[in-house]
Amino acid sequence: MTLGTPLGSASSTEAEVAVLESYIAGRWTPPDITRTTVLQDAATGAPIARVGAAPDLAAAVDHARSVGQPSLGALSFHRRALILKALAQELTAAKEELSALSAGTGATPRDGAIDVDGGIGVLFTYGSKGRRELPNTGVLVDGAPESLSRDGSFGGQHVWTRLAGVAFQVNAFNFPVWGMLEKFAPAFLAGVPTIVKPATPTAYLTEAAVRVMVRSGLLPDGSLQLAIGSAHGFLDLLDARDAVGFTGSASTGRMLRRDDAVVVRGVALTTEADSVNAAVLGPDAVAGTAEFEAFVASVVTELTAKAGQKCTAIRRIIVPEASVDSVIEAVRARLAKKVVLGDPRAEGVTMGPLASLAQRDEVRARVMDLVAGGGEIVVGSLEDPEVLLADGSVGVAADGAFVAPILLRFADPSAPAVHEIEAFGPVASVLGYTDLDDAVRLANLGGGSLVATVCSADPAAVSHLVDGISPWHGRVLVLDGAVARTSTGHGSPMPHLVHGGPGRAGGGEELGGIRAVLHYMRRTALQGSPDVLTRLTGQWRAGAAVDEGIHPFRKPLAALRVGDRYASPSRTVTLEDIEHFAGFTGDRFYAHMDEAAAAANPFFPGRVAHGYLLLSWAAGLFVDPAPGPVLANYGLENLRFITPVSPGDEVRVTLTAEQISPRESEEYGEVRWDAVLVNQRDEVVATYDVLTLVAKE
Repeated sequence: MTLGTPLGSASSTEAEVAVLESYIAGRWTPPDITRTTVLQDAATGAPIARVGAAPDLAAAVDHARSVGQPSLGALSFHRRALILKALAQELTAAKEELSALSAGTGATPRDGAIDVDGGIGVLFTYGSKGRRELPNTGVLVDGAPESLSRDGSFGGQHVWTRLAGVAFQVNAFNFPVWGMLEKFAPAFLAGVPTIVKPATPTAYLTEAAVRVMVRSGLLPDGSLQLAIGSAHGFLDLLDARDAVGFTGSASTGRMLRRDDAVVVRGVALTTEADSVNAAVLGPDAVAGTAEFEAFVASVVTELTAKAGQKCTAIRRIIVPEASVDSVIEAVRARLAKKVVLGDPRAEGVTMGPLASLAQRDEVRARVMDLVAGGGEIVVGSLEDPEVLLADGSVGVAADGAFVAPILLRFADPSAPAVHEIEAFGPVASVLGYTDLDDAVRLANLGGGSLVATVCSADPAAVSHLVDGISPWHGRVLVLDGAVARTSTGHGSPMPHLVHGGPGRAGGGEELGGIRAVLHYMRRTALQGSPDVLTRLTGQWRAGAAVDEGIHPFRKPLAALRVGDRYASPSRTVTLEDIEHFAGFTGDRFYAHMDEAAAAANPFFPGRVAHGYLLLSWAAGLFVDPAPGPVLANYGLENLRFITPVSPGDEVRVTLTAEQISPRESEEYGEVRWDAVLVNQRDEVVATYDVLTLVAKE
């Protein structure tokens, strides 16, 4: 397959390389090329693509609202989830070509996998979670219903519904694929169309990925648009219907947060910004321990993966004062052994250049600021390093954005510079602490971070450190010898867990499973009668209309309706039943077997029936035994035993179809039944939800 217009090669001239196009209102749109920005290969400096003038953002926003909103709104959560899975499969098929393009950004094959494979993994994860954790509807019920009247005739229910506008995402240069997909997937699953604004230096890789997605034919009209070029003034186009996801500098994040679009018009803004993340070595993790080795390996990985251009990379290495020298030497030795700096296309290279010459110059300037603030370079230098070139030779790449790994040491671990300045590249600083309280203090001086690692096998030390730093960090990795090989790592955000951090880190959250989907939805408190709430939510509410005609277990999914009910006859509980159940199961708890002891218990009037005996009887009372559309019982939820049942009491059950969820790709669906067990005095004995799988036809 071909991803699109060929991009530049090592021999390309500026006039020969492709001009990147935006995808606006359902078509690929070339920019005004009277003035273009030339993007260069990070390793060689060769022209690789051109970016023209700003796209028509107003048209993109209008298209998202007028076309993307209705096309996504016509789909259920499950249908959107299946599309995400199919898009992941399309990108997987194109992975080889995307990875080849990734080399131009300075990414090694391993770095490219973090970006490309990581982004694909996000799509697969949300495709799976959407089908497992969301209903096959477009409205998400939040929590239990609230009764607001004594007779149950009026109540309330919280629900989540999708935003009525657009998700506008502004992404950073370091993850042109993952950065897009980790925002796109939850917005798409929520049913909100996305406009992607990639960072210019690596926009050609984002464009290539979007071309794959568009060409697949899977995207509903208007659900995804790509805006390459300046996005100046985009907030002026947005209002309370819309959400912005921003990844970038803290200063830009602050500017966005102060804009009238956010302050006055109510645009939802999530930011993920600067973060001087820390790794803390416990006092027990001395040289020679598994924890020490795991710690050093983690530091080196974070220094070199993506050439340190990760918002989650370790910037501050906080270790006991007695371990400072041994950590520096261990990091130096591992870098010498494991790291080969060079062109990502050269065999054996493990670390590539920064994304651009401008980024190289920025990192060098920030390192000089760290030195001026009290840091001493103890590993590496700011000189142009010798690197392995694409032809296999070794030399200085004058047009490449190479910076060798740099480690600094601060004699004063409280020096403001090390806690405030982030050199966004292969740069970290070593700080010594006196005791655990001092380690907590130093970690929190970062003012809020995305992630911190605590490396120790001492439970007391781990608890002290985690308790102290958690309020200042979005994620805390506890690393020890037992998980050194299985840990996903300090710098790897996972789609199942939130990615974000307080304070300086932006104060936002991304990912985190279904939590991220809710960023693109709005919670509303509905009030009305049980019938109204049932109709609006698709879930039966106590007091709403019921149909007690045909036994609901005789109805396939196509005929079953919310509110279909079966009311059973009664069954009398005897002392012999209780003793038989106790003997058969071995459950001889005194409340079932000893009258005096049971009567002395504040909860029981004397000997009572086992709760699980009553559940078993309830199943016998409501189950239709003949083969039919009900295929399997796969569990129960929310079980509560409320009123004890004594010998001589009668019990009966009502079973009501509460929620019906057809599976998009199967010949069956899931039905949640409201089960209520009552006694002869109409007192509720137990309540629970029965879960079954039912054939569609």
